[in-house]
Amino acid sequence: MQTTHLQLAVDLHKSFNSSDLYSWIRAVLALFGESDVVRTNWKYFVIIHPAPTGWSRLPSSSMAIRLRLQPTGVRFSFLFKNEFSPLGINSSSRHSRKMGSLGTRKANVLIVGSGGVGTMAAYALEKTGKAAVTSVLRSNFSVVERNGFNINSLDHGDIKGWKPTQIRNSVPDVAQEVGLQPYDFVVVTTKNVADVPPSVADIIALAITPGHTAITLLQNGLNIEKPLISAFPQNPIISGISFIGATEGPLGTIKHDDHDTLVVGAFPNPNVDNEVSEAAARRFVDAYSCPGIDCVYEPDVRFWRWRKLLYNSSYNTVATILRMDTSRMRVSEHIIDSLIRPLMQEIQATALAAAGVDLPDELIERMITIDTFEAFFKPSMMQDIEKGNYIEFENIVGEPLREAESVGIPTPTLKVIYELLKGLQWQTKEAKGLIKVPTKSEPGLKYGTKHPRVVT
Repeated sequence: MQTTHLQLAVDLHKSFNSSDLYSWIRAVLALFGESDVVRTNWKYFVIIHPAPTGWSRLPSSSMAIRLRLQPTGVRFSFLFKNEFSPLGINSSSRHSRKMGSLGTRKANVLIVGSGGVGTMAAYALEKTGKAAVTSVLRSNFSVVERNGFNINSLDHGDIKGWKPTQIRNSVPDVAQEVGLQPYDFVVVTTKNVADVPPSVADIIALAITPGHTAITLLQNGLNIEKPLISAFPQNPIISGISFIGATEGPLGTIKHDDHDTLVVGAFPNPNVDNEVSEAAARRFVDAYSCPGIDCVYEPDVRFWRWRKLLYNSSYNTVATILRMDTSRMRVSEHIIDSLIRPLMQEIQATALAAAGVDLPDELIERMITIDTFEAFFKPSMMQDIEKGNYIEFENIVGEPLREAESVGIPTPTLKVIYELLKGLQWQTKEAKGLIKVPTKSEPGLKYGTKHPRVVT
């Protein structure tokens, strides 16, 4: 079977007519006979026979985006006539001139959360030469100040002693600090632990310039943007869904072992003009898009948030409760059949009813075996609980559960998982002193001692 490799440019800033786009895609594929896009890294499309299932059901540009994951792991991106060439792309026509660029001035970026994901984001932004990054460090501040980061990266190689433009051990106060320019972007990569103070809004408040700073959330979960709109009503909110494997081992040492793919879009803020928010999101994509990284602008990021929830609400949560890696779950079989698949199906039903997001059955089956078996992978929430850290379960399980309840979708498995995780979080809160347990029953305890014990 002959395969043909097309190299295509992506320009999401250009206006287009959806019917013309559809006709053009079909015309391109017609050059190679009946075709199916089965794997891409956003720039390279492998075309093979036969025609894709559901291709005729492509009435609009939004469906073209959705087709990235239908039916067999497709990642589809917008293609434009004047960008296509059988010989490749004209690299000068890509994002550099058409993505709402900041021009010659580098974007002033603050990153809050400099573990694995935050450090790799800082590195990507600096590598393009289009951003000057200030990273807020906590426990690793002294080590990085002295030695820099040591990064072993799948995408970038071995980097020793690297530092962003500036590092700090606290969030700067832009209104009070003399000479500090407003931040164009404040990027949040911390765990989103919604039930433990301080909130994300409280953490970043001092760094936000009203009406200017674009708040960029590279975090897991659903509805993470809404509290930020309430706290900062005049600021653009950018929603980012990160697919990357990056962890910090010893302080200042980053292991990046899964390709950096980032889907970015503007989250609707009723107080900010859509064009302003979209331009900010495109600027961020432009600044992040360095060689080796797939960073794309997505007009509607909801599909990707729900898509990632399929995994996080199932494997991530069950692994945390059972303290079991994903490979052992698959060997057991019953954990997949009785917990993982039902959880994914409940997310699937909720996504469709609550958000109109269609997650196909094929995606669920593919997600079940998405982890390399030999890795015996421990999802991030399981790693957090093993370290005695708080877990980010509210936006990963609590929010989809509340969405399901609001539209009458039964989610019995998700409900049990939520309550178990809430119990684990309660234990961590007690261990960290956030909860004090009385040594004897008190009148205010709902389930304290009500009646004298009767010995029979």
